[in-house]
Amino acid sequence: MDTLIRLDLVDFVLAVALMAIAIGLSAGQRLGLEWSLAIATVRTILQLFVVGAILDIIFRLDNPWAVLAVVLVMLTIAAVVSRNRIGKKIPQLLPLVWVSIFVSTAFTLSYVNLLIVQPQKWYEPQYIIPLAGIILGNAINGAAIAGERLVSTINASQLEIETHLSLGATPQQAVAQYRKDAIRAGLIPILNQMMVIGIVTLPGIITGQILSGVSPLDAASYQILVMFMLAFTNLATAILVTQGLCRQFFNSAAQLVR
Repeated sequence: MDTLIRLDLVDFVLAVALMAIAIGLSAGQRLGLEWSLAIATVRTILQLFVVGAILDIIFRLDNPWAVLAVVLVMLTIAAVVSRNRIGKKIPQLLPLVWVSIFVSTAFTLSYVNLLIVQPQKWYEPQYIIPLAGIILGNAINGAAIAGERLVSTINASQLEIETHLSLGATPQQAVAQYRKDAIRAGLIPILNQMMVIGIVTLPGIITGQILSGVSPLDAASYQILVMFMLAFTNLATAILVTQGLCRQFFNSAAQLVR
């Protein structure tokens, strides 16, 4: 099959023109989105070019410490974003989210890299960094959705929880159903995506590989791998985050902390 057709400056300008047309449509319909679209366009260009330049340097260095440094920065940003979506008032939330995402991501990345992909060097940047980015991007959703759902439910159900506690239930028993519901909520996006993939949607991974000249069957195989590792990571992250959050809501005397 043909290799990927490279985009030259003219092609890039034509791509940007799509956003110019979108801005024009917003102005014509008086939607008020012109400024937001313009900022989003500029940020997309700058952010992706900066990331591309950094990754090009990392790829050339071919150094395990440089690769790990990039992944750790990505992990920390993912933890901060998830923490902000769950809530900033919960004590020790950032370390909890960081460790939860780290454990689930490290396990998934090690499993896929060492047992399935099996590159010549375990730190091969062309595999580690893209896979880590995909995993972390979805771990954010798993942590944020499950965590926010659990926190809001517990805050709205304090009387019911205290009733269970007064009747002899342990803290874990008092919030068990809330935690299960939160974990299920964290899995809804990835499960919905898996239900319609290949039928309604064609994800970016398989599309990008086909455009680069990879066989459609090979591209589909990689997409299957990606979907399965995302489902596992989301579940593991949601389990760890909700387990840690449940402990934050009770003191040593098994009393609900308001």
